[in-house]
Amino acid sequence: MGATTQQPGTKTGSGAAAGASTSADLSEAKRRLLGRLKRTDSATAPELAAEFGLTDTAIRQHLEAMETGGLVERATSVPAGRGRPPVAWRLTALAAAVFPDRHRDLTVDLLDAVRRSLGPEALDAVLDARTAAQLADYQGSIGRTRGRDVLARVRALAARRTAEGYLAEAEAQPDGAVLLVEHHCPIADAARSCAGLCRSELDLFRGLLGPDVTIERTSHLLAGDQRCAYRITRA
Repeated sequence: MGATTQQPGTKTGSGAAAGASTSADLSEAKRRLLGRLKRTDSATAPELAAEFGLTDTAIRQHLEAMETGGLVERATSVPAGRGRPPVAWRLTALAAAVFPDRHRDLTVDLLDAVRRSLGPEALDAVLDARTAAQLADYQGSIGRTRGRDVLARVRALAARRTAEGYLAEAEAQPDGAVLLVEHHCPIADAARSCAGLCRSELDLFRGLLGPDVTIERTSHLLAGDQRCAYRITRA
């Protein structure tokens, strides 16, 4: 199996994200094919058919279905002789989501290790440094929100949080307050291990929205609510 070059127009990475298959969609045969391609740079349909004892047609059907899902892509093998080079198949970056990912476990383990080894004060210092870095990043990406009306500020914050996976939205209330609702928490596992993460989020919101507003958490996922919500009013 030689080195490969990407064919023009082939989807890679996030470009195919809209059609990416989920792990639950995959049959055992497709999982085995992905595992085989994970262990090599690329392979042709005939090579895979011979290895799995299937027909070329059956293999191509599996590969084309996963190509539509954004998990594999075609690449042209370097020709070994005369004739048209064979089409090889390889994984896309999106296929990484199919394989085990323990980054959440690692995050929780690291937080626990800092607490045990260096003490709670050191963990608080780490979280404060993270909050300061987040604040600078937020201000750089969505602009300084101070001076804008409260709803515009919270909408800008909600858009940024949604981009990070929080499924956030800003809801204007009849009394003039604004409700920031986060329907999902992508760091919930870490937050269960380290309550300081929830505290640092409040610090982040207050630093970004400015001293002329007050922020109160009215719903909390870790307290048993379905989502996190923050009521934001003028101070």
